[in-house]
Amino acid sequence: MTAPFGPLFGLRVHTERLELRLPTQADLDAVADLSFDGIHDPMVQPFSEGWTDAAPEERARGTMQYHWSKWAAWRASDWTLTLVAVKDDVVVGTQEMRGRDFDVLREVSSGSWLGREYQGKGIGTEMRAAVLHLAFAGLGAEYATSFASEDNVASLSVSRKFGYDSDGIERRCVRGRPAVFRRLRLDRTTWGDRRLHPVSIDGLDSCLPYFGLG
Repeated sequence: MTAPFGPLFGLRVHTERLELRLPTQADLDAVADLSFDGIHDPMVQPFSEGWTDAAPEERARGTMQYHWSKWAAWRASDWTLTLVAVKDDVVVGTQEMRGRDFDVLREVSSGSWLGREYQGKGIGTEMRAAVLHLAFAGLGAEYATSFASEDNVASLSVSRKFGYDSDGIERRCVRGRPAVFRRLRLDRTTWGDRRLHPVSIDGLDSCLPYFGLG
């Protein structure tokens, strides 16, 4: 399983409480269990794709299939890094970072989710700190973007902590109704002034070609 992406499976990003890494199959089983149990109030839908509206079994299976699909589609010019966040040897959620033509644009986008029992404890902020450090300090990004429903208070709050600026809105159809999502953008200088958590990276050098970098 690890042969095509060997170096990526050795990549580690650490904060005070967390380790972020590409998941093993055992990690994916744990992620599937988290999604099976549900990750938000079923009365609301914070995601534009609505994947959490599926039945628990389908949601769990789809979560693993999503990770597999991103591995299969990986190209140096168009990649999605799907990491798991691990606290005290327990998988608590996922953190994603995406780049297209990164060697030219030097821009990434990110998204994440946490199991419900781990929400409201500052873990999401640490996960964002980790992926931003990987993007800016590790890969030399110039910009990072985020995208969240205007009702997703938790995600928007994390973005404000790091100094993201408004980058416009998008209207999407969610559960058959219009919903407003806010685009946000963070530049390298602002990130450098607003680092909230110490972060370290291991195993990145051998991964650089996978991100389109020499």
